[in-house]
Amino acid sequence: MPTIKIGDKDCSFEGKKTILEVALDHNIDIPHYCYHPGLSIVASCRICLAEVAQPNPRNDNKLELIPKLVPTCQHLAVDGAEVLTESEKSLANRKAVMEYLLINHPLDCPVCDQAGECFLQDYSYKHGRGYSRFDENKVKNPKKDIGDHVLLYSDRCIMCTRCVRFTREVSGDGELGVNMRGNQAEIDVFPGRPLNNELSGNVVDICPVGALLDKDFLFEQRVWYLNSTPGIDGITASGDNIWVEHNEGRVYRIKPRENADVNQWWISDEIRYGWNFVHDPQRLDTPLWLEGHDQVECDWNHAYREVIDGIRSVTSAGKRLTAIISPMISCEDAYLMAKFARAIDPDALIVTGPTPIDGEDKEFAGGYKIYAEKAPNARGIRRVLEQLVGADQILDHTQLTALLNDRESGSEVGAVLITGNYPSPWITAALGEGVADRFVALIDTLPNRLTGKADVVLPAATWVEKAGTFENANGRLQAFEQAIQPIEFVRSEGQIALDLMAAAQIADPSRFDVNTVRDELGGVFTDNLHRATSEDVRVPDVQYVEI
Repeated sequence: MPTIKIGDKDCSFEGKKTILEVALDHNIDIPHYCYHPGLSIVASCRICLAEVAQPNPRNDNKLELIPKLVPTCQHLAVDGAEVLTESEKSLANRKAVMEYLLINHPLDCPVCDQAGECFLQDYSYKHGRGYSRFDENKVKNPKKDIGDHVLLYSDRCIMCTRCVRFTREVSGDGELGVNMRGNQAEIDVFPGRPLNNELSGNVVDICPVGALLDKDFLFEQRVWYLNSTPGIDGITASGDNIWVEHNEGRVYRIKPRENADVNQWWISDEIRYGWNFVHDPQRLDTPLWLEGHDQVECDWNHAYREVIDGIRSVTSAGKRLTAIISPMISCEDAYLMAKFARAIDPDALIVTGPTPIDGEDKEFAGGYKIYAEKAPNARGIRRVLEQLVGADQILDHTQLTALLNDRESGSEVGAVLITGNYPSPWITAALGEGVADRFVALIDTLPNRLTGKADVVLPAATWVEKAGTFENANGRLQAFEQAIQPIEFVRSEGQIALDLMAAAQIADPSRFDVNTVRDELGGVFTDNLHRATSEDVRVPDVQYVEI
């Protein structure tokens, strides 16, 4: 295997890789701004320049120093080469580049959202001068509103052009360009073309400084207070890997988590901003039961008794329970909910909930894909339901709606247990009419046309408030972790199912644990489960230094 020496460390590599790529693979920090693994290489920022000595085939392969500094982001690694990242020339270049970049840069780190995760800030500390030799007036550029989600602070821009290349090579719309030249150069949108493509938020992620900022996150939180939990897109069928960033029980932003097999380095704006319903003021947060014509708050034990009594009164009369399992909940939650339904009524109908479809799938120039299917786990719930009851025992919601609205065959259904967890109203008029005059237990997160009519309403946790597994549109099973504690009195569907089994004296009381359920599912499920590991994420480009 070919090997190069970077500093005092021998680094092996395979295939055609640049020196910088090899360094990043081995957790070696070579400063860089313009380089990004998902974009073309332009070698424009020049801070990654280093001295390189490599074998000369015309001189018996003896190591010879290349006469000038070379950009490590662009120069291919050669077997036997040595890269002098800490030589006098390399260090002098870094100090010079940093001095040039800071000439017109405003000293507004205390009020900049990028502070704490800014490459310019970190490299200035590690490689810059402790003082400025520039006594002239700084070039001042205005703040610009360039799209629905993004603000451009032009005076902070270092012209790395990552954002420009992203809009041309990944999103494909090319809204951003470089205007003017020299110290007057600045990034801007083209007239009449705001940055409103469906991937626009990614330019904030790839900006190495505080030039491009997210309106939704602006001045909300200091990044060093945030905790990052590995998650999976809980809104669409993409299965995009994400970081859920939160503090003190509140989510503040969603960022992409690198996975070359799923979403590369990107996420859509739909995923990035679609989590806000988690903190919707209208969230269901306490159990409710129907007393007369009014919904009344109650404790969980009372709600559980009402559900058990309602279902048993129906089944004792010779009618059946129907359990609607939502594609918005995890595999583990779905399995336990169906398990409870079949335990309390062995003839219970198991039904998959509606899967919202919005338009058609859309693939972008860089290969990223947005899925029209707006449910994260339609395949996953069917997988576990088939394992529990068999494929021929499962109905979909359209078949159920037809059944419920048929006077003869529908009369056998006396109780309906419904799981929702959709980020928007989802109960159709036909389904609402179909469950009328039946005992209805609704497990959901947001109010809908049934919450005021259901006999019992149980508040459920969203996907960021629990751990579980989703199966995406390509059949990839992926685990996600709990990011925040559930709000107030809500519980996960899995815990509700276990509590209901205990209340019905079907099983002993127990606490919901995803690993226990996964072990119970076993086989194909656990053998194909992808979990977040350190290997899923590229080593951070900057090694932060404690001051």
